[in-house]
Order: sequence, then C-alpha cells, then structure tokens
Amino acid sequence: MALVTMKQIVDEAWEQGTCIPAFNVGSLEMVRGALRAAEELETPVIIQIAERLLKYSPIELIGPGMVQAAKESKLPVAVNFDHSSTYDVIKKALDLGFTSVMYDGSTLPFEENIAGTRRIVELANEYGASVEGELGLVGGSEDGLSDHGILCTNPDKAHEFCERTGIACLAVAIGNAHGDYPTAPVLAFDILEQINQKAGVPLVLHGGSGISDEDFRKAISLGIAKINIGTASFNNVVKFATEYLATEGKHTYFEMNTAMTQGMYENALRHIKVFRGL
Repeated sequence: MALVTMKQIVDEAWEQGTCIPAFNVGSLEMVRGALRAAEELETPVIIQIAERLLKYSPIELIGPGMVQAAKESKLPVAVNFDHSSTYDVIKKALDLGFTSVMYDGSTLPFEENIAGTRRIVELANEYGASVEGELGLVGGSEDGLSDHGILCTNPDKAHEFCERTGIACLAVAIGNAHGDYPTAPVLAFDILEQINQKAGVPLVLHGGSGISDEDFRKAISLGIAKINIGTASFNNVVKFATEYLATEGKHTYFEMNTAMTQGMYENALRHIKVFRGL
C-alpha cells in the first residue's frame, strides 16, 4: 500500500472496535521485524521512535529508513515521532517524512499543554500529518531514566482538550506506565470508560509492555485504538541476540542481525494477534 498518517488507520480501527499496534524501534532490524509481522498478518501498523531515544538512534539516520520501509510496505504503515516536546526536532521529523507526531505536554499545566499541543497541530497541518496529544501523566520513560509519576486523565477535561487542540487521538493515563512493570498494573477501566464517552477521538494506551492480554482486550473495547509497545520489543531483541551468542561455533554479525530481526518479528506477531483479535 503506502505510507499513511496515524489518523487514517487509527480512525478506521476505532470505528471497527479494534486497535493498531504502534511499535517503538531503535534500529532497522526492528523496523524489518515489525513490518514482516504486519505483512504476514495483513494488518496496518505504526512504527515510531521517541525523542529520548535519539541519542542512540539519531533521527536524521534512522528516520529516512523508517519512512522508506513504510513506503515499500504492502500494507498501510504510519511513521510516528513519539513523545516529543521540542518544536525544532518535531519539525525535523516532519521534514524527513514522518506522517505523525506525538506531542507530550503532559507535565505542563492544562492551559500550557493545550497551547503547546495546538502549536504542533498547526505545524503538522502544513505537512498533512496527524498529531497525538497526552492528558494526564503516564509513569516511567522509554529510556528508564526518568519518572514523573502517574496522574490519571481527568475525563471531564478530555473533550475540552481534544476540541481545543484538534488532535487526532489522545494518549490517556489510567495506571499504565512505560518500561518494565514490577507487578502487573491495575488499570482504571472505570476512568477509561468515562474518557471514551467524553473525548470524541480515538484513545491511545502507552506502556503496553507487561499488560495482560485480557486487559488489552478490555481496553480496546473501551475506546483504545492504538497501543504502544516498546520495552517488550527491545527485551525480545536482546533475548534473541543473547541466545544466538550463547550457541557454539563461530558467530557473525550478520547472523546476530538476523536473530535480532527475528526477536522483533516474534514479539510484534504476538501483539498484533492480540490487538486485532486474530
């Protein structure tokens, strides 16, 4: 198919009561693994990278590869710049061909979050790209180096936030967190249900790694149309590389590369099946 915006595929999933997996990647091995799984299961996906991870994978290097891989995919693929609050870096992502961005103003006061998000929406509109915003605080971080705590999204503020910013979808905080959960999280489904009734746009669940399949399915039934998976993928890539290096005989970079791609593929395959009800 082609490179598409996040809004195009998430809106359709929301209408159908299903969900689009959004895989955070840090290398082309991970990009290839995610798209291989998507094509095998014939489902659209989102590939994305967060601003905090650019020190490991510079956007000017990995970004063009992500965009080109999406263009060559047999299925609709959106390329999203995840968790950024920096105007200039967001503009660089859009210049590189990213079709969506996630502006994270969640640590700001409500009015400042609206103003910052709206500014990015106006910028993205110039590129025909879509924007995801966040209201409430999702705990942890993509690189494991920071944690602002968890503050559940206020359902009564959700509609106003979405209406005033013009975002395509809303990331919510309902007890979810980035990174590895020390114990299974207890998600506030009552709050999610209220947000879904009031927001008026598809909802997004961050911190998907470690949430049970049952909770995934319940969240999807209550309006979650995009779920981010990062830590589980990174962990599986490391696992497969480690297992390969533990085998006997000569090791090569190219076989390790293949193992890493397989690790991403298998994790993506599992989550796509859960999210899409396959």
